[in-house]
Amino acid sequence: MIILKSLQEIEKIRKACIVVADVLEEMKSQVRPGVSTLALDEFAEKFIRSAGALPAFKGYRGYPKTLCTSVNSEVIHGIPTRDVVLKQGDLVSIDVGAIVDGFYGDAAITLPVGNIELETERLIKVTEESLYRGIAQTTVQNRLYDISHAVQGYVEINGYSVVREFVGHGIGRSLHEDPQVPNFGAPGQGPRLKPGMVLAIEPMVNMGGSATVVKEDNWTAVTADGSLSAHFEHTVAVMPDGPWILTKK
Repeated sequence: MIILKSLQEIEKIRKACIVVADVLEEMKSQVRPGVSTLALDEFAEKFIRSAGALPAFKGYRGYPKTLCTSVNSEVIHGIPTRDVVLKQGDLVSIDVGAIVDGFYGDAAITLPVGNIELETERLIKVTEESLYRGIAQTTVQNRLYDISHAVQGYVEINGYSVVREFVGHGIGRSLHEDPQVPNFGAPGQGPRLKPGMVLAIEPMVNMGGSATVVKEDNWTAVTADGSLSAHFEHTVAVMPDGPWILTKK
């Protein structure tokens, strides 16, 4: 069941989203060669709690950390650890959620570690742009898969593939609500978009094939062919006059 939110509820979601946006902005200066993903996680948890919020991921279905830190061929749900130390040329996808007054915010970015190869930089740029192509379709009277099709079309015309096993989602009083938001699909399909829908739109884009494999930790998803992967996400409200990106200041 898709839950439509009132303006007052969307404004509460926005408060959680601002905390998420602030964390990700801080990550831009924290990510550098020699830093462990655990150090990033510890910084993020302290930051979220100091803002009067709670980490949304920590303890969620048993997940042990505040961030998901997915490095290079890791697609999503990489668990921060002191053993993973970022090095020059890596890329790291950072996904984070926060809870404020019982409402959730969720967003992700992919960042370069120092200087990266041009091909890696292009993957990051195309993935981020595909997110905004999807957001542009988040308008009243469009259908859900108009978002999906916009993401897929832009990714594939640039020679990359979208992950199909993992999708975006509705969000509000729960981290994951209906509807699921795939990054692929035919336009004109799916539920009609209505004011009050709040969606976490999150393209996951692989440099190689679309297939993924989940590692033995039962969380970390990696590309099946070992290719690089990037991930961007915003929480977006469907408003009468167009999309409102709640995780953007």
